[in-house]
Amino acid sequence: MHKNSWQNRRHGRRSNQQNPRFRQQGSDERGNSVTRQSSQDSGHVGDDEAPSTSSGTAGSTSVPDLPGYYFDPEKKRYFRLLPGHNNCNPLTKEGIRQKEMESKRLQLLEEEDKQKKADTNSDRLFTVNDVKVGGSKYGVISLRGLKAPSLKVHMHENLYFTNRKVNSVCWASLNHLDSHILLCLMGIAETPGCATLLPASLFVSSHPAGDRPGMLCSFRIPGAWSCAWSLNIQANNCFSTGLSRRVLVTNVVTGHRQSFGTSSDVLAQQFALMAPLLFNGCRSGEIFAIDLRCRNQGKGWKATRLFHDSAVTSVQILQEEQNLMASDMAGTIKLWDLRTTKCIRQYEGHVNEYAYLPLHVHEGEGIVVAVGQDCYTRIWSFHDACLLRTIPSPHPTSKADIPSVAFSSRLGGFRGAPGLLMAVQQDLYCFSYT
Repeated sequence: MHKNSWQNRRHGRRSNQQNPRFRQQGSDERGNSVTRQSSQDSGHVGDDEAPSTSSGTAGSTSVPDLPGYYFDPEKKRYFRLLPGHNNCNPLTKEGIRQKEMESKRLQLLEEEDKQKKADTNSDRLFTVNDVKVGGSKYGVISLRGLKAPSLKVHMHENLYFTNRKVNSVCWASLNHLDSHILLCLMGIAETPGCATLLPASLFVSSHPAGDRPGMLCSFRIPGAWSCAWSLNIQANNCFSTGLSRRVLVTNVVTGHRQSFGTSSDVLAQQFALMAPLLFNGCRSGEIFAIDLRCRNQGKGWKATRLFHDSAVTSVQILQEEQNLMASDMAGTIKLWDLRTTKCIRQYEGHVNEYAYLPLHVHEGEGIVVAVGQDCYTRIWSFHDACLLRTIPSPHPTSKADIPSVAFSSRLGGFRGAPGLLMAVQQDLYCFSYT
């Protein structure tokens, strides 16, 4: 995704749920094309029509169901569902369902489009962009001083480029908070996988072109699924990588490593801040904590154990470190009490069947955010698990184009406004938070 391809569009959805707190801002480019898509024909043939028994409106719920027929609320007619009875364009239940979902998405986008816009500020966002040759390019997007109705962003690109896939990425704090970026790169051919620590200053456009700092360090690591940076004083300057059946904890200053064997691939990780613990989510559904005071495979290094019914894709430790939130590949989101190892709350509606999808928890704002495999972004109340908002993708639903989102209560620094950023294909969208 190159610098000049981050265009600005305006779309979103207004949910029927209470307390809709997001509204999107951007330009009006996509409205006409979206409206055109909603006029798709249902593909009927006159010989296959059945007489309608409804005298109500198109949205009437009093229309009786007839076996083998589908009632089109727009045309107020029945059509056969049996394959082959509509000549060149037979109706199927899956096709009808897909059309209804797309129609609903376009309607919700149109409703969101009518909402009042507001100005906002934003900070910076580190991006990993796929390129056509099969590799990845990195950049930092500066999002300061956004003004409605047009969103203009500038991406500070670094020429550092790799032909390897990025499995995991996180901010790292070596010199100061978020001073570096930690990347886990997949191995290719004869080149082994590695974890690379890049200075964030590498992506600042004001840095002299001929005096850019190089990579701080790179560690050879085979096939990491996940990574996490430690802000715990008992694991200072350390990061972890979740591998296939193993966890590595590496000190970037000394190069010293601790290895912990596991029974499953480690897909998600996070360090606790106060307790010397590293929490891990596994493909097997197990969540366990490693006591960093234990040496490698010494006894008692598994401090806590929780279990999901499917592969865990995200773990989030809450501020008081008495609770943990996790999501899995079955679409389950649970809030766990770490003292009793019991699930105390579950957040319904998330859609996932097999994808590696993140979970975003923001206690200060009291919300939980997750993007489902159906491309809908859902926002729940953290405190009562009520679904507050559902935002459809501005693009037609595709499992290959699941949106990526980021939320901050202070986009743009100390005086910044809260907001949700959504990246889909080559477009970036901003939803203000009021």
